[in-house]
Amino acid sequence: MKFKIITLGCKVNAYESEFMQEALLSAGYMLDQDNPDIIIINTCSVTNNADVKSLKMVRRLKKENPNSIMVVCGCSSQNNQDKYQKLGIDILLGNRKKSEIVNIINKYLEDKLPYCYFTSDRMLTFEDMEVKKFTTHTRAFVKIEDGCNNFCSYCIIPYTRGTIRSKDYNKILEEVKTLVNNKHQEIVLTGIHTGAYNFEGHNLSDLLNDLAKIPDLKRIRLSSIEITELNDDFLNTLKNNPKICNHLHIPLQSGSDKILKIMNRKYDKAYYRNKIEEIRKIRPGIAITTDAIVGHPYEDDNDFLEYLDFCREINFAKIHVFPYSKRDGTKAALMPQVDNKIKKERTKALLALSLELENKYFNNYLNQEVEVLTEEIIDGYVVGHTSNYLKVYLKDDLLLNKFYTCKINLIKDGIIYGEVIKCQINS
Repeated sequence: MKFKIITLGCKVNAYESEFMQEALLSAGYMLDQDNPDIIIINTCSVTNNADVKSLKMVRRLKKENPNSIMVVCGCSSQNNQDKYQKLGIDILLGNRKKSEIVNIINKYLEDKLPYCYFTSDRMLTFEDMEVKKFTTHTRAFVKIEDGCNNFCSYCIIPYTRGTIRSKDYNKILEEVKTLVNNKHQEIVLTGIHTGAYNFEGHNLSDLLNDLAKIPDLKRIRLSSIEITELNDDFLNTLKNNPKICNHLHIPLQSGSDKILKIMNRKYDKAYYRNKIEEIRKIRPGIAITTDAIVGHPYEDDNDFLEYLDFCREINFAKIHVFPYSKRDGTKAALMPQVDNKIKKERTKALLALSLELENKYFNNYLNQEVEVLTEEIIDGYVVGHTSNYLKVYLKDDLLLNKFYTCKINLIKDGIIYGEVIKCQINS
C-alpha cells in the first residue's frame, strides 16, 4: 500500500515522522505523495494557530481523500482529544506509540476497526526510535530527549509531551554512527529540552564529546538550548569541541524582568546577559538566535520598550517572534489578555528589529571566506549553510552534501550570495 506523511511543527516531530516513514518503507509500504492509500498527519500544538492549522488540515485531507486511511498523531491530537475523536479518524494517537506505527496500521488493515490511543500519564519512559538515513535533509536530526518540567505560564507542551526523559546514551552513539556511515556529515541533536539530556550520569557535554570522536562527523548542531542549561561543563565543551556548530538558539521569551517572572521563566535579564557574555568570550563570532513572545498577559508599553532595548543590547543574529497565544489549561490563559491590535503592533516592531539585527550580522561576513555544506537546489542556486547558520546561495554547478570554501560577495534583500573558492576534498 502507498502512504504519505505530513509533518507540522518542530524538529522532534520531523525526526518522529522520518522514523515512521523509514519503518513503513522497511515493512514494504510505498511512499506516494499524490495517490496515497494511507495519510499520516503529525500535528503540532505549540501555539493556538498551530492547533487551528492542524485541525484544518486534518479536516481538509479527510474530505479530499475519503477512501484513504487517516492516521493522526502528535501534540495537537494529544491536546484536543475530543475534537479529533469527533472527526472519525481511522487511527488516532497522541504522542505515544508512534514507534509502533507499522503494527498499528497492519492491525487496522486486518480487522478494519478504528484505533485510538491516548495516555494522561506524564511520567513516561523514552519511546525508542532509530533513523538510519534522512531522505530530505543533508543534515540529520537525532532526538535525544523528550518532555518538559518547566510549566511556563504560556505553554501547553509539558501537558502534551510529559516529563523530561532521555534516550539511552549508547543507542544515540550507534544511531549517529549509522547516520554518518550513510553520508550525513552534520547531526542536529533535538528534543523538547535538549540541554536537559541526562542518561545514567551522562549529560549533554559527555554526549557532545563522545560524538566528536566519530571520524567522519563534521558538525554537531543543537536545535535549541535553555540559558539555564549553559553550565560551566557545557561552556568548557563549547570552548574545546570545534565540531559544535558556531550557532546556539537560546530562547529569551521576554526582555522584561517583570514578564519573565510572570512567565515562570527561571532567569532574569542579568542572568541571561551574563551567560551570553561568557559564550561570546569563548566564541566571539557565534550566531545567537532566539525565540520571543510578544503580548504576554500583563505586558505593558514600558515592558515592551524594555524588551526591545534588551534584544538590541544582546544583539541577536535573528529573533523568531511569536505573538502570545492563549492556551486553555495554562496559567496565562486565566490572566488579563493584551489587546490583539496592540499585540500585532508590537509583533511588527520586534520583527523589524530582528530584520535589522539579522542584516547587521550578515554584513559582518561580506567579503569574508566561509565554509558551506551544500544541501539543496533553489531557483537554480546551490544552497547550503555555514557553521553559524548563514544560508548561502551559490551559482556554481556543485555537488550536494559537500563542503565548499566560499567568499560572500553580495547580500541583497536578506539573501546571502557567495562564490566558491575551493572544495574540501575529504567531504
